[in-house]
Amino acid sequence: MIHRIEKDLHRFRRIIRGKIKENLRKYITRGELIGRQGKDVISIPLPEIEIPRFRYDLKKTGGVGRGEGEVGAPIGVGDGEAGREAGGLPGEHILEVEVSLEELAQILGEELELPDIKFRGKKNVLSRRDRYKTISHVGPESLRHFKRTYMQTLKRRISSGMPVQDIFPMAPIREDLRYRSWTELEDPESNAVIIYMMDVSGSMGREQKELVRLVAFWLDTWLRCQYKNLEVRYIIHDAEAREVDQHTFYHTHESGGTRISSAYQLCARLVNEQFSPENWNIYPFHFSDGDNWGGDVGESDTAKSLIILEKKLLPAVNCFCYGQVYSPYGKGRFLNDLQNRFKDDTLITTEISSRDDITQAIVDFLGKGK
Repeated sequence: MIHRIEKDLHRFRRIIRGKIKENLRKYITRGELIGRQGKDVISIPLPEIEIPRFRYDLKKTGGVGRGEGEVGAPIGVGDGEAGREAGGLPGEHILEVEVSLEELAQILGEELELPDIKFRGKKNVLSRRDRYKTISHVGPESLRHFKRTYMQTLKRRISSGMPVQDIFPMAPIREDLRYRSWTELEDPESNAVIIYMMDVSGSMGREQKELVRLVAFWLDTWLRCQYKNLEVRYIIHDAEAREVDQHTFYHTHESGGTRISSAYQLCARLVNEQFSPENWNIYPFHFSDGDNWGGDVGESDTAKSLIILEKKLLPAVNCFCYGQVYSPYGKGRFLNDLQNRFKDDTLITTEISSRDDITQAIVDFLGKGK
């Protein structure tokens, strides 16, 4: 039977979940939400409803309902308050609520109607766990199975021909003792790796990187809910590419040109050396303003990038996602080159011009369940 306080708690959690779901699209575009992230939970600010209460006048003078009163007399104005006007702005009441990242991912999936990931068949590894489902003749006293021990003692005394009146009380002997024991079960689990690549050339400014950071947070949140084992790698590139940590990924600013092929070559090398497609679900995400060196496809770096993508990356990954971030300094031609070259749904592209496009970018990247 559930106690009343537990019912109230469950009701409160349902209300909180509904409020988060109602305002989720607003939270998706708020960068400060990421700063509230802990190891397994995230703190979300919600409007707090203040319950009204009666307050009694300690002076016991004045107020509505006291005395005869006169026609036209003002109501509710205390001493020294004549001429004061009511404020026109609501008070700020904020409630900080901690929500697990797993629950936040579930809310994200429900609100954006994201399908569960369809794992690639050969990417399952076995994890082992213990389950207490067998009985043993030996074991620690903390695992003694009292019912089995009792039944074994009773059977032994009855089978020995002991008169019924002498059967009870019973004291088990060593051979009667039974203990709970465990068996080792193997559960299939799926490994996954996210490889983030970002153009950090001079045309990618602070606002563009903030858009990438927001999209990446929600991609992380959803994929961590889908996979128990998830690794994340970061690659930045201008004319050259290198692997970096998360902080460097979001805070590096270069002034050089752009060679997208350098990032794709490094990504392909990571996949080949560390993340075999036979054992991993692989998700490369590349963000750029679309301004690549060399102009038209032909002998340019774009042609080299498309070959690497076609020959090395697309056959090995679950899906390859490209997000083109609008920049006033970029030409944005790489997106068109990708769309003209590839029609396979393994390549997913989207445009991110402002924070209003973040939600659609998440749906584009995750909406196919690959």
